[in-house]
Amino acid sequence: MCLEVKYKIPEQSWMNTNFIQNVFNIVQGSIPLDEPQILCVGGCVRNAFLGKDIDDIDLATPLEPDALIQILEKEGIKVIPTGLKHGTVTLANKGLRYEVTTLRWDKETDGRHAQVSFTQSWKEDAKRRDFTLNTLLMDLHGNIYDPLGCGLEAVKNLQVRFVGEPQKRIEEDYLRILRFFRFSAYYAGKYDKEGLEACQNAATNIKTLSKERITQEFLKIISVDKPHDVLDVMFSHNVLSDLPPKEYDAKFFEYVCTLQSRYKLQAIATRLLILAALDINNVKAMGQYLLLPKVFLKDMKCILGALNLPDLSCSKAVHESIYRFGRTSTAQALIIELAQDRVMNAYAPMALDMIQNRGIPDFPISGKDLIKKGGMKPGPALGKELERLEGLWIENNFSIDGIEDLEKLK
Repeated sequence: MCLEVKYKIPEQSWMNTNFIQNVFNIVQGSIPLDEPQILCVGGCVRNAFLGKDIDDIDLATPLEPDALIQILEKEGIKVIPTGLKHGTVTLANKGLRYEVTTLRWDKETDGRHAQVSFTQSWKEDAKRRDFTLNTLLMDLHGNIYDPLGCGLEAVKNLQVRFVGEPQKRIEEDYLRILRFFRFSAYYAGKYDKEGLEACQNAATNIKTLSKERITQEFLKIISVDKPHDVLDVMFSHNVLSDLPPKEYDAKFFEYVCTLQSRYKLQAIATRLLILAALDINNVKAMGQYLLLPKVFLKDMKCILGALNLPDLSCSKAVHESIYRFGRTSTAQALIIELAQDRVMNAYAPMALDMIQNRGIPDFPISGKDLIKKGGMKPGPALGKELERLEGLWIENNFSIDGIEDLEKLK
């Protein structure tokens, strides 16, 4: 198949870096053919066309991995064999990574993994992709190729449609169900009817995927600007509908996300906690699908700790929360209290300014002070006494003045 230029966009800065220009020149120059031997593919092409940020630069080539590695390493390009059986190598340069994958087609799939065979056909490679807006190709001059003849229309019209028959695409990899919702939420704001029906019919197969893959995709879904909209569609079509507990309040989730956006305080841990109805046991129950990072669980516990303090509508409570749970958790707790009408809207900007700028004091007494000056011995009793004194210090507005026990120790 001979590729034809279907559209052209202005060249962008990332297309003109010395490294990627060098890679293209080496690969293309090694084979004197009119047909391109290396092109940008997928997300970077789609986002470049739409003027959106580009996170990853993926490349495709008809050269098989061994030949590609030999050509690049001969010219001093470092190549990491990250996924040779799937035809993928990674190029590293100045902290950036570029994946280069040989054109391929699926010999066999089971909904989780695929056995691939390499091909020289750009069209065959495009036919195995998930959505039509991910099938576009582009060179470093901004020339766009549309091997299936439908990718350009999909991007122009912000359509998220499966390549070919939705059921077949989904059966190849059930993670595409979640990707369908994420891409639809991020790019289209609407859902292709045929694709939605296919996702609903295959939804129970999500359980066959690894928790790592489900988690990675689900966290991207709840990171979109309006995750409540996409979750409503998912849950109403039985996609992960048993993930949230029965106490989940969709309207409250929406309100918290709206406030996060208003104050530019988006946080995934908070959204997960609201999805779990502010109950850490419900968060743990989500483990049937999700493998959440420990840092998220720590953040959730800190937010709940801040919420258990007297309401954050006074500076003293805010100051104690910052000290005990940190600035980020206090800010998220404030957002939640604002959504609960426990804090007035007019107070929020002042409280957030306090959270961001007020100093965090250090408790001036240590266990060593209790041992040396208080005559105590190491052990549980010492810890309890230190905790009691710290409480007195906090209650006294973070000052030892007037507290005899603390003044003696200090």
